[in-house]
Amino acid sequence: MIFDLDGVLLDSEQVWNQAKEQLVRERGGRWREEAPRDMMGMSSPEWSAYLRDELGVDLDPQAISDEVVRRLARIYREELPVLAGAVEAVERLAAHWPLGLASSSNREIIDLFLELSGLAPRFAVTISSEEVERGKPAPDVYLEAARRLEAEPSRCVAIEDSENGIRAAHAAGMRVLALPNPHYPPDPKALADADEVIGSLRELTPERVAGG
Repeated sequence: MIFDLDGVLLDSEQVWNQAKEQLVRERGGRWREEAPRDMMGMSSPEWSAYLRDELGVDLDPQAISDEVVRRLARIYREELPVLAGAVEAVERLAAHWPLGLASSSNREIIDLFLELSGLAPRFAVTISSEEVERGKPAPDVYLEAARRLEAEPSRCVAIEDSENGIRAAHAAGMRVLALPNPHYPPDPKALADADEVIGSLRELTPERVAGG
């Protein structure tokens, strides 16, 4: 069982975008309405380059990434935006299967989430898309999670909220449960790649995961 992080366990997509927008405007760049959707699923090297090349932030990509992560970490330490039912869902499923976390968040943010939530012992593996060649919608982060879990992708189940995440897990050959992000609803064509759509984490039961 492999979880996405942002939008599945954390109500954080808008927090990321606020931090990015603030940096763009402070550095004299040009924020675009479509930027949040364009960047959804990108790895940190990819969205940092996007902020520089497309939105005009006058810093190198590593400095952009470091600054956004610094701002986000400060917010998380003040109040971690855990979604209702997230901790319970992880605890429930960890009793049945090894769990993985496959996220577009930076490694520092993944580790901070695990520390602040107390869920680190529940995850057998955690992967950031900055640790693989390509971010979502490429399947790389999911394939690497399956490899580290020593599981065939076809025997893995992914829970995703965004269109690029759904496409990534589907391209990896996994069973995909979609929990549509209310802030950035997946495109209907991407949603069609999901094997099942659920309305909340409370519906994420062992029976649902197993396809029962």
